[in-house]
Amino acid sequence: MTRFALNAPMVSPLKRLEHLFKVSMAVLWGLVFFRRGRKERALQRLPNARRVLLVRIDNRVGEALLMTPLLEALAGKFEVDVLVHTRCARVLEGHPRVRKIIPFERSKWWLLPLAPGIGPLRKAGYDVVVNCANWDAFSGTAALVSRAIGTNACVVGPSVGANVWVTDVTVPQKTGTTSEAIQRLELLRVLGVSTAQPRMSFRVPRLHSDFREWLAQLPQQPLAVVNPGGRLDWRRVPAGGFIAAAAALKAAGRIPIITWGPGEEPLARGIARAVEGAVLARATNLDELAALMQHCGLTVCNNTGPMHLSVAAGVPTLAFFVHISIERWGHPFAPHAMVDLTQTMGDPAKLEGAIRHAVTEFSATRAARAS
Repeated sequence: MTRFALNAPMVSPLKRLEHLFKVSMAVLWGLVFFRRGRKERALQRLPNARRVLLVRIDNRVGEALLMTPLLEALAGKFEVDVLVHTRCARVLEGHPRVRKIIPFERSKWWLLPLAPGIGPLRKAGYDVVVNCANWDAFSGTAALVSRAIGTNACVVGPSVGANVWVTDVTVPQKTGTTSEAIQRLELLRVLGVSTAQPRMSFRVPRLHSDFREWLAQLPQQPLAVVNPGGRLDWRRVPAGGFIAAAAALKAAGRIPIITWGPGEEPLARGIARAVEGAVLARATNLDELAALMQHCGLTVCNNTGPMHLSVAAGVPTLAFFVHISIERWGHPFAPHAMVDLTQTMGDPAKLEGAIRHAVTEFSATRAARAS
C-alpha cells in the first residue's frame, strides 16, 4: 500500500509505546469478540442496511468537518448518526444530514464494552458502523470503539495495520489520490454509495442579534476574512506573511477583517495594527465565524480548522500550506486555491512576495467572477 508522506515532527517514544499498546489490544479484543460465523452474518446485513453510525472521535474541528462529505453522500439513503469527540459535537450539531450527534468521552475508551456510552450504542441496532479513521496509520482507539459498538453490526474501516483483527470489511486505499475527503468516501462503497467529488457542508449559522448588529456595522465595501492562526506552529505562516496578505487585499480594494481563535488575539491585533484600514474582528464562535466568512465572501488562512470551515460554508478560500500535503488535506478545486509555501519559509522576502502574488491573483479572480 502507498503510504501518505507527512513532513511532521518526529514521533515520540511515548507515542510509539501507545501505538504498540493499541495494536496489542486490537489483537486481544479481536480474539475476545470472535464468534464463528459472525463476520458472515455481518456481511449479510450490508445489502439491506438502513441504520449507519459514523465514528470519528479525535478532538479536531477540521476532522469533524471532513465527515460532512460522507453525510452528503449518505443523505436520503440511510439513517445516519455520528459519534464524535465531546468537544467536536458542536461542529456537527444541527447539520441537516444527521439524525443524531453522539458526543463520546474518550477518557475511559479502553474499557470498551464497559466504557461510558458504549452500552446504549451496542443496543441501538446499527446495521453498519464505519470507522472513519485515516489510512496513514492504525488508529487503535477508533477501531476498538467501533468494534465494541458493532457487536452485531458490520464494522467497516480502512485497510491498515491491526484493523484486520477488529473490522469485518477493511477497505483498501483508493489509488491515484491521497485526499482525505476522497479516501473517506471510499469507505461508503461497501454500501453501494459513490460520488465523484466530495462536498463539504455546514449548518445555517445560528446567530444572536448582537452579532448580526456587528455584521451590519462593518464597512459597506468588499471585505475578506484573514485568519492567521492555527493549532500547530510548524504548519503556520509567520505574522509577516499575513501582514503581506492583508496589505495585498487592501490594495485590491478589499478591507481585511482579522479573525482569531483562543490565545490568538495578540497575533490578530498586531496584524490589524500593521495594515491601515484593517479591522480586528470581535471574538467569534464557530457559527459566528462561518457567518462572517459568508458575509465577507473570501477567506485567507493557514491550513487549519477555519480553512475547512470556510470551504464547508461555501466561501472561496485561499489557504497557505507549510510542511504538509495540499493533495491530502487541502481543497484544490474552484472556487478555492491552495498554495504550498514550504520552500519560501526560510526567506521572509520571498515568502511575503509569494503571498502578495497569490492574494492579488485570487482576489482578482473572485472580482472578475462577481462582475
